Amino acid sequence: MKINKEGYWIIIITGLVCLSIWGLVYYLVDAPNPALMWFMAGFLFIFWFFVAAFFREPRRVQIHDSELIFSPCDGRVVVTEVVTDDEYIKGEMMQISIFMSVTNVHMNWLPVGGKVEYFKHHHGRFLVAWHPKSSTENERTTTVIRLKDNRQVLIRQIAGFVARRIVSYMKPGHDVEQNSVMGFIKFGSRVDILIPKDSELFVEIGDPVIGSQTPIARLKRQA
Repeated sequence: MKINKEGYWIIIITGLVCLSIWGLVYYLVDAPNPALMWFMAGFLFIFWFFVAAFFREPRRVQIHDSELIFSPCDGRVVVTEVVTDDEYIKGEMMQISIFMSVTNVHMNWLPVGGKVEYFKHHHGRFLVAWHPKSSTENERTTTVIRLKDNRQVLIRQIAGFVARRIVSYMKPGHDVEQNSVMGFIKFGSRVDILIPKDSELFVEIGDPVIGSQTPIARLKRQA
């Protein structure tokens, strides 16, 4: 299992903390019960393994199709609605929101290719990720990709109640490939993607999606 670089220090520190807890109990308790010590060792190992598995980095085929918009993350669709973006695009867009539980892979991929036109990190609250206000009030990043045909797609990485660390590799002015790695969100969280409202949707609320693999919409062909 390959581990994403964002997890190296967390995994090492978690392992050291688990070993320290076991060692303290072993040395501070007079005549510790062997069965209890084995149980504690097993529990701490499972906890450490869960943290390590959270940062797993799957190998996936990188698909390129300029007409399709792919899911930016693993998870489940929780919103599909037309909204007005007031931050950058200043117009009506179709929003698709995907919730990631703590058991999902938390890498994020670019749903489209083009040029990074805008990027901003917003400090904010840590509401549960499925809360309607999390898109505008939570800690988040906003990335806007301008396509070759000049249309725009906006992606928000949103921190949740548990997820409080967002990593983005986006830099304004850079050309990026569709389904290349965009960043990482540590622990449960959400990604919003705002696309042209005349796009053909392929998903509904409740649908499971796989990042960089599941097409979620098709851009309308321009005349």
